[in-house]
Amino acid sequence: MSFKKNHRLRKAYITIVMLLLFLPIFILIAFSFNESKLNVVFTGFTFDWYARLFANADLIDAFKNTILIAVLSTGISTVIGVLSAVGLKKFQFRGHGLIDKLIYIPIVIPEIVLGIALLSVFTLAKLELGFWTVLLAHISFSVPFVITSVRSTLYSLPKHVESAAADLGASRWQIFWHITLPLIWPGIVSGALLAFTLSMDDVVISYFAAGPGTNTLPLYIYANIKTGISPDVNALTSIMLVITVITLTTSAYFQSRKVAARSIS
Repeated sequence: MSFKKNHRLRKAYITIVMLLLFLPIFILIAFSFNESKLNVVFTGFTFDWYARLFANADLIDAFKNTILIAVLSTGISTVIGVLSAVGLKKFQFRGHGLIDKLIYIPIVIPEIVLGIALLSVFTLAKLELGFWTVLLAHISFSVPFVITSVRSTLYSLPKHVESAAADLGASRWQIFWHITLPLIWPGIVSGALLAFTLSMDDVVISYFAAGPGTNTLPLYIYANIKTGISPDVNALTSIMLVITVITLTTSAYFQSRKVAARSIS
């Protein structure tokens, strides 16, 4: 009897947690089909906001900037992060311990402090605030997350694998490309996804790094909070959610097929 009671309590707890996590998302999607411009009461069903979405030039430009900055900053920060993580793991040099600790500073300090610091650097360097300063800012706060993710995978690698390859005559580049890189690939992917996500939804640092002519989707939404979020923003975020779900589902499908193929072989 107590087992069934505990089982029901666990199911109720899980249900409540899932509702708290996903109910706001479902509400957002529902209001993207709302006839009313106010996200307060659902007055009727319509697709008009999806049609008006592509007529909103400012919103589309902000979305394009967000995607472009996220893709570029993720690619650059992933390359820098992987090379830095491997270098810190394999080589000892003067100041190694200090650098090892300084990496965590951008992760633990408040975003507003990092935003002000980056703005000061851009001002001292006499860089005009705009697209490129936002890109540099996103790279700067993404690299430590990639390094942390890759390092955790590096430290879990068996030491004898790389040593065996070296004993068999493989060069450092061959060891890195054919052995180390495939083994740390999960850490690289998780670090890149984390960097992409942080770039996509960043507001504070982008606010300090963006110039008057540069806008991103989070900044666009933040600027329109006081006057009310237009339902075409809900339509855009709904499309992004659908694309994300399809991507994750496809990735999980191919990953399961790969695991099944390995188990058969």
